[in-house]
Order: sequence, then structure tokens, then C-alpha cells
Amino acid sequence: MTDLPQRLRAHVRDAGLFPEPGLALLAVSGGPDSMALLDLCADFREALGLALAVAHVDHGIHAASAAVARDVAAQADRYGVPCHTVRLELGAEATETEARRARYRALRGLQRDLGARYLVTGHHADDQIETVLFRVLRGSGVAGLAGIPATGAGGLVRPLLPFTHRELQDWVRRRALPAHADPANLDPRHDRSWVRQHLLPELRGRFGDVDDRLLEVASDAARHRRAWSAMLRVLPGLIVSRAEGWIEVARPPLQEYHKTLSEVLLRAAAREVGCRVGPRRAARLLRFSVEGRSGRSLDLGEGWHAELVFDRVRIVRASERHDLGGARELCGDEGTLRVGTWQVRWRREVAGRIERRSLVTWAPVHHLAIRAWMPGDRMVPLGGVGRRKVRRLLMEARIPFRERRTYPLLVRGDEILWIPGVCRSAVATPDPGAPALRVEANPADPPPGNTARADGY
Repeated sequence: MTDLPQRLRAHVRDAGLFPEPGLALLAVSGGPDSMALLDLCADFREALGLALAVAHVDHGIHAASAAVARDVAAQADRYGVPCHTVRLELGAEATETEARRARYRALRGLQRDLGARYLVTGHHADDQIETVLFRVLRGSGVAGLAGIPATGAGGLVRPLLPFTHRELQDWVRRRALPAHADPANLDPRHDRSWVRQHLLPELRGRFGDVDDRLLEVASDAARHRRAWSAMLRVLPGLIVSRAEGWIEVARPPLQEYHKTLSEVLLRAAAREVGCRVGPRRAARLLRFSVEGRSGRSLDLGEGWHAELVFDRVRIVRASERHDLGGARELCGDEGTLRVGTWQVRWRREVAGRIERRSLVTWAPVHHLAIRAWMPGDRMVPLGGVGRRKVRRLLMEARIPFRERRTYPLLVRGDEILWIPGVCRSAVATPDPGAPALRVEANPADPPPGNTARADGY
């Protein structure tokens, strides 16, 4: 047991789990595994340039949860680590799935608020074994049988996967660390608890080395998953763009490949951003991608959806709609306004050269406002002829349908003066050098795949 810290440090180093210094937020439930996680991470934090913080989620399910939260905070204080507790009110009837989803929402929220580079959990080898078996029982595909990865989207890190629960429990006893047993882990009403307490012991008694066999299944499935991930990069032009929380795949190749190949590639692409798509849903996603019309969307479950954006299919984490609300007036000689996912800045200065497609324009000083598109909106484009529908201009600029509804417009009364990055009206254009209001608009949260706004095209 004395070599556990050395083995962990070697694993963390060899696997490159913390490639850059930064703040690591440790998810500490108060159980032996997470208390061992805190103790062991405190040992190697300086060597990796990590600052630590503890996140404890009190689900509000068990009566003793407040005492657990106090013990976690006290233990974090002994290491000189700040502790952040989130109290939920799930109630005693909450299911495993409800508790897990609420916990991760709370942890991700804390990670975002603290600006933590990493979110670190205490999953271990026994969790891996249970996960693989559980997924076999639920009919998971090959990629799902890879089990729990060591790293995940958004800086998620699981450094304890090579170590068993018994090793970690023995370390806690050796170090005399406080630890609480979660009653839910022994409750057979929960599927994972039943697998842990009843099914696995039966299988071990019958097959002996079932743990090793399940870990071999996970290892082989992980190789398959890595291979398909590599294939995404080998096939030319398949992945259009990707970032945290979304990925875009070109639709034409999906129409050309064999159906089964296209389904597997879509599933692999979804996994790249943390979206799990099973075999049946993959078949629906492929039909949607090949046959659907631009602007349509498909619910993928668990907070994810797919949408068709012209010749691309976008898999994106569903987010709260950012309504612009009513018209927002641009008051004063200078100011900043957050409207939906956009940041609008203005200041009084002499007018410069006005361009048709730009993220900057000049307009008369008074009576300007920002509002969203409304049905029937029309404008006279700079350098154009006649009045054009704003909806059509947004479509020609390849602004996805969902984003058109909240795209900001600069208006003066009933007259539309400017669609940022799309079109400037010929109306109310001050001469260069004349007194004016300079208005600049930029996406505060840049929408995935739409580079039209950033470079003015």
C-alpha cells in the first residue's frame, strides 16, 4: 500500500491526464474513494502545478447528508483546499439517474463559476467493471462497452481508474481518513447497487476471473472506439468544424458511404463532443441527415439535438434559448449591451466608411434600438435595388434557422438600418466625417460553424 501514491503519480504522468497547470476541482462525496482522491491529489498537486478546490454536492436525499458535508469541508481545510458545497433538494424518492444528472449539473456549474480547468472524479476499477457489465445488460454498442474513459469533455479527469475500491479503502484506513458509506450503494432498488451487491458476486462465484474478462472487454472496445475516432480524421472533408459542446459533419459524404458506415461515423462524431447515440437513434440520425431539409432539428436525448444547417448536420448540446425580448434603446454617447448571445457596443464619433457586410457601422446619433427579427421585416440593402425580406437575407448569409429568430437588428423606429455582418441598409447612412454613433456587434458566445459574422461575409 505504501507505493500507491508513487503508482498514481506514474499513471498520471504516463497518461498525460493533467497536460497543463491550472485549477483542478475535485468531486468529493465523502465516501472512501473520493476521500482517497483528495488525499492523493494533494500529494502530487505541486509537481503538476495544480491548484485544488473541493466540490461537494449534498443531494438532499439522506438525513445525515449535512454531517457528511461538514466532514468534507473540514478535511479539505486540513489540506488548505477551499471547499464549495452545493445543496440540492432531490428528496428520498430520487432515482440514481436523477441524482447523477443533478450532481453533474451542479459540478459543471461550479467548474464554470470557478474557472477550473479540470473536474476530477474518484471513479475506480470496480466502477469500470460494473459499468461494462451494466451496459452489456442494457444492450450497449461496442463503443459503450469501452466503459468509463480516463478523460472526457470539459476537462473531466478520472485518475483512479487503474486502482480497485479495496486498494483505495485500505489507503483510507491506513491514513485514518474520515469516510462515510452512502446508503444508496447498498439499496437493491437501484440497478447499479443490485449489480454490485448481487449479480457480480454470483458471476465471480461461477466464473472466477469475471472481473478480468470484463476489463478485457472494455480495453478491446476502447481500441475500437479510438480507431473510429481516428477514421473521422482520415476521411477527407467529413468533419467540418468542432469545439466544446458541438460538432458539424458534412452531409454529402454520409449519402455516399454505405449506410452502416455512415451510422458508425455519426456515432463516433457525436462521441467526440460527449453525446452518446445508440444504434437505433443512429439510424434515425442518418435518415434525418440524409433526407431532412435545412432548418430541421432532431432530439437526441440527454440535452443533445441535431440540426441541419444547409449541407451540414450539427450535433450540439441543447442550451437555453437566448431571447432578445423587446427593443433595447442605445442610450447616451457610449455604452455596452448584452442582447441574447451578442455583445453590442456604441460610442459617439465621426462616421467612417460604411460597408454593406460588416460587424461595425455608423448611424444617426438618436432614436436607435436593437431588437430581434420579426415576420414581415424588410430593408433596402446598401448598393442594392428595392426592399428585401430580412428573413431571406439571413438565409442567404447561411445563418441557421434557430439563430435567425434571435439575430439582433439595429433599427430606428420602424426602419431597419443594419443586420450585423449580413447587410447594411441604404437608409440613414451618415457621410464620412459627420457626427454619428459607431455601433459594433459581436457574438458573445460565437455560434458553432458560422464564421460568416466574424469575417464579415
